Amino acid sequence: MKLLMRLINFSKSGIFMLAMIVQTGVATGLQAQDFYFKGNKSKDAMSFSLVKNLVIIPVYLNNQGPFNFILDTGVGPMIITNPKLIDSLGLKVSRTLEISGLGRGNKIEAFIVNDVSARVGDAWIDNMPTAILKQDIFGLSNYLGTKIYGLLGYHFFKSFVVQLNYSGKRMVFGHPWAFRKIKGERVPIELESNKPYINIGIETPDYGHMTIKTLIDNGASHAISLERLKEEPFPIPAASISANLGVGMGGPIDGNIGRISSLTIGGFKLKGVLASYPRYDDVAAKVILKDRNGNLGADVLSRFNITFDYADNSIYLRKNGQFNRPFEHDMSGIEVYLQEDKTKRYFVSRIEPGSPADLAGIKADDEIILINFAPASSFKLDDINTLFKSADGKTIILSIFRNKDIDVKVFKLKQRI
Repeated sequence: MKLLMRLINFSKSGIFMLAMIVQTGVATGLQAQDFYFKGNKSKDAMSFSLVKNLVIIPVYLNNQGPFNFILDTGVGPMIITNPKLIDSLGLKVSRTLEISGLGRGNKIEAFIVNDVSARVGDAWIDNMPTAILKQDIFGLSNYLGTKIYGLLGYHFFKSFVVQLNYSGKRMVFGHPWAFRKIKGERVPIELESNKPYINIGIETPDYGHMTIKTLIDNGASHAISLERLKEEPFPIPAASISANLGVGMGGPIDGNIGRISSLTIGGFKLKGVLASYPRYDDVAAKVILKDRNGNLGADVLSRFNITFDYADNSIYLRKNGQFNRPFEHDMSGIEVYLQEDKTKRYFVSRIEPGSPADLAGIKADDEIILINFAPASSFKLDDINTLFKSADGKTIILSIFRNKDIDVKVFKLKQRI
């Protein structure tokens, strides 16, 4: 139970560090082919799942599967987070890496393999550079409420033009010549160390307007993470709250959550955007690329239907029906994870100090039995998270199980940021 408590807050920062190490170290000698279509096919399409604004697609590995993977612009080589696949896929480990990543904590180990073939729809790739975590330290399946086996990024995006229709939950991908005209506003990007970066504008009450450089990271569920400004910690606004921002390769990442007045990407402006401010020593001081200011995540990107064209160093943006939805942080103070074996059970992983749930007496390790008189097992994890940030002042009634006793806790959601 305690282990799951620590893993539930997934942070993309640790995955980014692992990808950098594999790409610049072991994997640089591997000449991986691009994804390709067999025969005369030049374009394909498929539906995807969207959980916490993250794109989840079915991937076949070594002709087995499908396995749920997060499609993620923030990673280079493929990352397999479930080490059980080593045996089930018959993989041969070429070597082991010891990694000291972001966050505070001990080093972890990852295996490197080079005998993985993958298929997405009708697109194939052979001998793909792949890192396999020796231990699933992130607990992605518990965090998202659906079984996750890994992350797929750069090698897919560099092979095709990739259109993500977030509103329709559909992806179209293919060779550039298969797309006559790409709709949307073209915004230039830079590719560095196999990751896409973009210059965006932000406005803060204290510093006014500024242009910053951010990683485009649709595999991070936050809106924007602001890490550094002129080699110093990014200034934290006075109106912010302390928060656990996730867990990196090196352990938990602490910081604050606040708001920026606006965020401008291309010709589009978003207002009242939630911003994460990770502790400098946990993240910014350890990031290899020193001229980046932060990380642009899926809570912003999912408000658009986006086309990624790495060959043209560009993305194309069209705002969708979610563009004007408000940016809301959890209003309960509860972090919940799913433990699923034969039954589906929800537990409290962490309570924010001073939050409504804390004041109501809810504690870490409590099992949630009923939510507003309905069985917790009847909810998806994403539905619970959505409920907990649904409306300021909304009454929540939880029946919780603790120390062989069932108790009822009542509190009102409160917008704390």
